[in-house]
Amino acid sequence: MELSKIQPCLWFADQAREAMEYYTSVFPNSEIRSIETYPDESLDPHFAGMAGKVLNGRFTLDGVDFVCLDGGPIFTFNEAISFVVTCADQEEVDYYWHALSHTPEAEQCGWCKDRFGLSWQVVPQHMDQLTATPAQIQAMMRMKKIVIEDLEDAGLTPA
Repeated sequence: MELSKIQPCLWFADQAREAMEYYTSVFPNSEIRSIETYPDESLDPHFAGMAGKVLNGRFTLDGVDFVCLDGGPIFTFNEAISFVVTCADQEEVDYYWHALSHTPEAEQCGWCKDRFGLSWQVVPQHMDQLTATPAQIQAMMRMKKIVIEDLEDAGLTPA
């Protein structure tokens, strides 16, 4: 199977293996494709403390290819980058929200942050229809996890 030409690369401080294992357990049709670890620390001063950590990990989440590495704490994730999980119904929204949301203070309008600090948008596939009116947008802005029925009800309310 050929890999995608463009792949997101995720830089973890030292949890790349754990993250790959977790994400592939959450998403269907997912697998860890390969893991290369840092070589002997004596080969390069940049490898200090990294023996056994992930130098290059390749994994697929529901058909989307990713690469990752353990690069140390120099860089961290922020909300400028997030991954959108498009859900068929409320049951799927609830499943992914429960699996991915780990930081309550980071929850807003269907966005959540997982235990590795990565941001996700867990939204229904027809989100554009659920935010078609000002009342629906206002209702969404008050939500953390998206509740489809509440957005549908807000659409029935005159603006």
